[in-house]
Amino acid sequence: MSTSLLYHGFGIQGYQYVRTIYQAGKIIFSITPKPFSLCCPVCGSKRLKRRGTKTRMFRTVPIGSKPVFIQLPIQRVECLSCDVVRQVNIQFADWRRSYTKAFERYALALSKHMTILDVAKYLDVSWDIIKDIQKRYLSKKYKRPRLKHIKRIAIDEISIGKGHRYLTVVLDLKTGAVIFVGDGKGVDSLKPFFKRLKYSKANIKAVAIDMSPSYIAAVIENLPESTIVFDHFHVVKLLNDKLSELRREIHREAQGPLQKKVLKGTRWLLLKNSGNLNDQKNEKQRLDEALRLNKPLAAAYYLKEDLRQVWTQHCKSDAKTILNDWIKKAQSTGIAILQKFSKTLAAHAFGILNYYDYPISTGPLEGTNNKIKTLQRQAYGYRDMEFFKLKIFGLHETKYALVG
Repeated sequence: MSTSLLYHGFGIQGYQYVRTIYQAGKIIFSITPKPFSLCCPVCGSKRLKRRGTKTRMFRTVPIGSKPVFIQLPIQRVECLSCDVVRQVNIQFADWRRSYTKAFERYALALSKHMTILDVAKYLDVSWDIIKDIQKRYLSKKYKRPRLKHIKRIAIDEISIGKGHRYLTVVLDLKTGAVIFVGDGKGVDSLKPFFKRLKYSKANIKAVAIDMSPSYIAAVIENLPESTIVFDHFHVVKLLNDKLSELRREIHREAQGPLQKKVLKGTRWLLLKNSGNLNDQKNEKQRLDEALRLNKPLAAAYYLKEDLRQVWTQHCKSDAKTILNDWIKKAQSTGIAILQKFSKTLAAHAFGILNYYDYPISTGPLEGTNNKIKTLQRQAYGYRDMEFFKLKIFGLHETKYALVG
């Protein structure tokens, strides 16, 4: 093995190759500093006296399936300029670590395609070593994401385990990258984000949120020039919740076993898009029978289908007409649940119709939230919350499958 291979294969320069040792399935390359390369690690002076060495082993990139180590006698020197005894710098590794910088880069490259546990098993090192490598890399790259050029964002919260623990997540809708993770939910959790946003002088054009009063107030207060867009999936989900509530009421009040039997098990049929009903399972026939036997349920179901048309129009004015007509129909049904929901839509019509100015939603953030939950399950929960947040920041770069 030549000294040049140390550089090209392992990123090591300024050292000379001495010998190769094969020991217990390991490959050990013994090296030594080049003559006259020693200098004071602080002032750079070459006016030194040698004060002994300490031999250390550093894990580096494997060769095939064989683990490889670099053996180096680290020189201690007395600097005549500083009048202090110090250990010379190690060019290819951090003196606090047991592995080289090349090994660290290799582990990070694998981490984009594998879980921490998989990388640790493949490299035959502890889980903590890979976690430590990832944490320092993620901290350096994502601890303070740049916000200046961000234009459109989505905000939502995610539950992270028992005890009503939440994280508030902000997503850059252009890149799909998480740009903020706050503790808790609501206005207080977003204060650090808005503070950084103000400092960065970012010009946020639009914000996708649900119809949470706290989020609306926070955006109006901190981003008064931004356009609020209410997530249309969330609006439809709210109506689906009302539809389920109505079905339960009707089921409780149903007269006779026939009506109860027909209504039983129709919840998911009511929530499904009509185009997704399975003919082989007679889902359409079962739904039609339930709707035929109950007019209030039928009215609510067809209104649910009609509501989707608000987001499929060619222009904002047409959508406004559709939405106003829908609100009037809901009011005229005499069904208290629908009447209350129609008032909610009327109060939030501005944010619903803003979709035609900025066709955005929190949909991408919902996908990210699902990845976060899977990430937490794969690691059986994260005891290090700072590391968990950093992993969330790096989710958009993850290439391996996140399987629930």
